[in-house]
Amino acid sequence: MIQSFKTLPQLFAAFPTEQAAIDHLTAIRFAKGRFCALCGCADEGKVKFMAKAGLPSNQLKCYACRGKFTVKVGTIFQDTKLPLRTWFAAIWMITNHPKGIASTTLATDLGITQKSAWFVLHRLRHAARSDSFNAPLSGEVEIDETFVGGKESNKHASKKTSNKRGHSVELKTVVMGMVQRGGEVRAGVIDNVRAGTLRPIVEANVAKGSKVYTDEHGGYNDLRHSYDHQRVSHRKGEYVRGDVTTNGVESIWALFKRQYVGTHHWISPKHMDAYLNEMTFRLNRRDLDKGQRHQSLLSQIDGPMPWKVLTA
Repeated sequence: MIQSFKTLPQLFAAFPTEQAAIDHLTAIRFAKGRFCALCGCADEGKVKFMAKAGLPSNQLKCYACRGKFTVKVGTIFQDTKLPLRTWFAAIWMITNHPKGIASTTLATDLGITQKSAWFVLHRLRHAARSDSFNAPLSGEVEIDETFVGGKESNKHASKKTSNKRGHSVELKTVVMGMVQRGGEVRAGVIDNVRAGTLRPIVEANVAKGSKVYTDEHGGYNDLRHSYDHQRVSHRKGEYVRGDVTTNGVESIWALFKRQYVGTHHWISPKHMDAYLNEMTFRLNRRDLDKGQRHQSLLSQIDGPMPWKVLTA
């Protein structure tokens, strides 16, 4: 199975034709055996490729449910009219640009409309999601929250919110993140920064007894009951005390905000989690080469994206 390519020209050389891309997708989808994308039948004797003029085809037929389907059915590529080679190029870009890529830029690079580029990117962000985790974070874990959104000082006078400070959930989207030193990054949108919100999220993602490093925010006070909790006081100008620091997770916020400001300029709060999925996908595979990251996202294409997420 093709995995090694470091540049877009190498990618197109690896998949010189649309059939080559289809064959690659077929190998990934049916690596553990053919199955029916319509009824779920896993009997290879009943799920067969349909010959077309004596040539290989991506059309299959299930003799259990009598249904016909292609290898794209049941994946993020379902119902798309774009060639798979175009999708493969988009996957290479979104997995290898450290600050992501805007839909307008992707549209220009691939020669498609901005609307199509928006559709492609959101389906890829959906594929990059992590609904469940194999193991909780452990060892040394840094935890922090941040507020993402435009500055009040930059807003038009008619859109400014009076008597509100910058760290307000009414003005910005609240995001929480965790990073295991030498391990995974996890991030997502939360409703508020109260202890009743923060503690359950930490307990669901961090193994009990781990060393947990945070800042002085009072919402983390209860963590001392389940973790070796230590903190730094930013208000006192303290950012590092021996091994105790949150600089690792804060560097992730710096990267995400550069993506927000420099690449996308603005992100709707309802789509914020999707963009965080994209960022954490890249960070959690930072040790892989470009071809392997491309392959990793391709391995997560099963399951069509909910249509409601595609609305602007």
